[in-house]
Amino acid sequence: MHQNDSIPGPAGPPAAASRRRDIILTAAFAVLTVSLWFLPTDFENRLPTGTQAVKAEITATDNSNLRQYGVVLEGDQRVQALVLEGPFKGRTVTADNLFLGKLEMDKQFKVGDMALVALTVSGGEVVNAVAQDYYRLDIQLWVMGLFAVFLVAYAGWTGLKALLSFLFAALAIWKVMVPLFLKDYDPIGVTLVVLAVLMASVLFLVGGVNRKALAAYLGSLLGVAATCAMAVGFSEGFHLHGSVKAYAETLFYSGYPHLNLTRIFLATVFLGSSGAVMDLAMDVAASMEEVSAHHTGEGAGIGFWKLFLSGLRVGRVVVGTMTTTLLLAYSGGSMALFMVFMAQGVPMANVFNMNHVAAEVLNTLVGSFGLVLVAPFTALMGAWLLAGRKARHPEVVS
Repeated sequence: MHQNDSIPGPAGPPAAASRRRDIILTAAFAVLTVSLWFLPTDFENRLPTGTQAVKAEITATDNSNLRQYGVVLEGDQRVQALVLEGPFKGRTVTADNLFLGKLEMDKQFKVGDMALVALTVSGGEVVNAVAQDYYRLDIQLWVMGLFAVFLVAYAGWTGLKALLSFLFAALAIWKVMVPLFLKDYDPIGVTLVVLAVLMASVLFLVGGVNRKALAAYLGSLLGVAATCAMAVGFSEGFHLHGSVKAYAETLFYSGYPHLNLTRIFLATVFLGSSGAVMDLAMDVAASMEEVSAHHTGEGAGIGFWKLFLSGLRVGRVVVGTMTTTLLLAYSGGSMALFMVFMAQGVPMANVFNMNHVAAEVLNTLVGSFGLVLVAPFTALMGAWLLAGRKARHPEVVS
């Protein structure tokens, strides 16, 4: 590699030029993010004509049609709701709140609650109303705003770029990945392409346009590709299919019986571990950059093999904690299920043979494989890109 390569390195162009490239990249992803916001998905008009969802305040309730069965309720609750937004603002409507006998889905409103109410409008009048759920958008926006303020206050320009990459990733998943899945594009191929773009946005926005970020990006790509291959390779032995995930079966009854739920499930396996893969890759790449920058040897800088071994040593330390991170994340989502098995005295062998648990085991093990592999991949890419560079900060070297 030469000092004038297109990806600036430790001895690259002046800080002003690097800053300019950083601003250009940030502006480009800002434009892409805004474009994704306005990008149509072709699924916007699937609701019946004349249906609109509004925020409303519950002013009265009628529970006379509710029946108690153990810990669950069945029947329906009638509520009076004052509409707080939209063309019917200020009007009170009578809305139904249907109970399904499922605690995770049912809700019992009381006076003063804020609800999301679906109005059916015909001839300019409300002909039907359903209280769908508690209105949570206000508190969600407040928490998101608080998160954004703290992130930018703490990390400054880097925090702003991290926030941009977060918004870009969220919109890419909702506006690109999900619609393409529904249109029956291959889920694994779509996920790999989307992840390649998402990882570029995260790593180059946060890490800058430099060799460190490029090493982390290439290492992440290789790690995700390895995770994908393992997910596909091990799925047959686990005898898992896509309907093991919540709401997967509902897709069939929503008019999409042609979807390949198994490949969608496999795509989510390496999608779920990709964030940890990126984190580990950037940790290794950043450490290697520092080793290269502060190398005290004479000549062209630290050699390939020394830098590669340094990257491997850093990777070994980080991998030990990151694999446990995946275990904790997936276990947390299944805690109630584990408690049910424990309470019923189900043997551990039976537990690990059940579909839902086996799916989480596949998620954890395959994701951990990806983490173990991304460290040497990144060390290799970092040694290739950063070895032989002269120290950038001779003033800090004793």
